[in-house]
Amino acid sequence: MFRKTEETFNQSLRSDRMLPLQVLTYALQPSVGSAVVQNQTAGTTVLKGQSAHLIGVGGSKALLVSAFLEHRTKPKKVLVVAIMFRQEKVSLQCRLLCSERRHVSRASVDIHWDHFGFPYGTADVSCPLPPACQAPSHVAVTSAAARNRDKADLEFLEVQNQKELNVFPYNFTSCFSTMYNYTNILQLVQTVEMLQLLGVNRIVIYKMNCSNETQRVLDYYTDKGLVEVVPWSLSEYLKVSRRAKPDQDPGDIHYFGQIPALNDCLYRSMYRSKYVALHDPDELILPQTVDSWSELLPLLEKRHGADRCFYFENNWFPTEFTLPPPPPNVLPGLGLWRNVSGANVLTHLYSEPVKPKPAFNNFKTITNPRSVFVVTVHGVLRSQKSCAWVDRTVARMYHTKVRGQTGLKAQQLIYDGRLLSYSGRLTSAVSAVLRETRLLPDGARR
Repeated sequence: MFRKTEETFNQSLRSDRMLPLQVLTYALQPSVGSAVVQNQTAGTTVLKGQSAHLIGVGGSKALLVSAFLEHRTKPKKVLVVAIMFRQEKVSLQCRLLCSERRHVSRASVDIHWDHFGFPYGTADVSCPLPPACQAPSHVAVTSAAARNRDKADLEFLEVQNQKELNVFPYNFTSCFSTMYNYTNILQLVQTVEMLQLLGVNRIVIYKMNCSNETQRVLDYYTDKGLVEVVPWSLSEYLKVSRRAKPDQDPGDIHYFGQIPALNDCLYRSMYRSKYVALHDPDELILPQTVDSWSELLPLLEKRHGADRCFYFENNWFPTEFTLPPPPPNVLPGLGLWRNVSGANVLTHLYSEPVKPKPAFNNFKTITNPRSVFVVTVHGVLRSQKSCAWVDRTVARMYHTKVRGQTGLKAQQLIYDGRLLSYSGRLTSAVSAVLRETRLLPDGARR
C-alpha cells in the first residue's frame, strides 16, 4: 500500500520536478542580526533579536527546527528535530530531495518523554530513505492528509551532517540555551573566558533577546570566531513558559523551548566537535584534580570507558551572599569591574550544602555527541552507553545565581576557593575583553 502511494506521488512529480522550490539553507541561521527595543529589565534596555525561522507542517500543529542525516542507525535515515503538540494524532510524510528529484517516505514520530507536562514537547521525526535517495540534500515534512498541497510551496530544510567524520575542528563545544532578557554582562564574560581556560573553543548560544551591552559582547566573541549565536524567538510561534513547570508559569512549551534548542545543538555539533557540554552561562564545570577539561575527559574515560556521557553534580553559590575568603586566601583586585553590570563569580565563593540523594539536584552533562541520541535539560534520555556520575572530588558544577528564599544563613554556607586558582589568568582576560568592548568606564582605564 505504501509502495503504491510512493509511486503515485513520484509519477505526479515528473511533470513539475523543475518547479521552483522554497529551500531553506538552514532553518536557524547563526546570526545576531538587527535588534529593536523590546522592553526594560532592571533599568537596562533589552533588545529583541531576529525571529527563528521554524517551519510549520501543513495539516498539523508541528514545528520543524532542523534536519540531519543520521548515520548511526541501521539503516540510516533523516532525523528532523521538531516541536509537536502532544495530544495531536497525525500521520506525517517526508518529501526528500535528491538531485532535483523528490521522493516520499512515511515518517515516524517519537515525542521525548521529558516535556515537563507542557502541551508541546520536543520530538524526533524520522524519515526512512528510499533506495533511490540515500543522501537527500533537503527534506520537507507534511501531513499525510494534506496531499493536495501545492508542491511548489513546500518549505525544505537542508539536511545537515552529510558526512560521518572522525576528525573535528573543535575539541569542546558548550551549548547555552536559551538567552532571554539577558543583562548579566560580567558573569557572561567571566564564563566565556573561564571556558577557554578549560579548553572550550566553540560556544553556541540560542538567543531570544539581550541588552545592548550584552550584544556588544556577543558581537566581539562572534568576530573572534568563538561564539555562534542562533536566533531563537520561539515566542513568535508558541506561548513559551518562563519557568520550568506549568503550575509556575502556564504556556505551550517548557522554558522558552530550551529542550529542542539543546537537541539542535547536539546534532549540529555531532561532527564538528569531539565533546559537547550542555549547560547555562551561570554554570561552570570545574575539575578538582587537574586544570582543564582537556585533562579531565581522558581521566574520566579511563575510569568509566570511552564514548560515555558524564554527569556533574550541581553546587549552588547564591549571589545574595558576598563573603570574603578565609585567611590566608585573598581576592585579586576587582575594582576595575565595579560598574560593570552582572554578578562577579569571584566574590561568591560559598556554596549551599549539597542535599543528599535521592534529592534532585540540577546536574549538567559533558558527552561525546556521537554516543547520544536524545538530550534534555538535566541529562541524557537515550544514548549508546549509560551515563556515568562524576565523583565531586574529581569535578563538579559551580552554579552562581540568585537563589531567593532558601532559609539558609551565611554561617551555613561552605567555602570553596577552587575558582581562585584560576583568578590571575581570569581577571587579566576578563579585563582585556571589557576594555576591547568599551564596557569599562573611562576612569577604570587608567
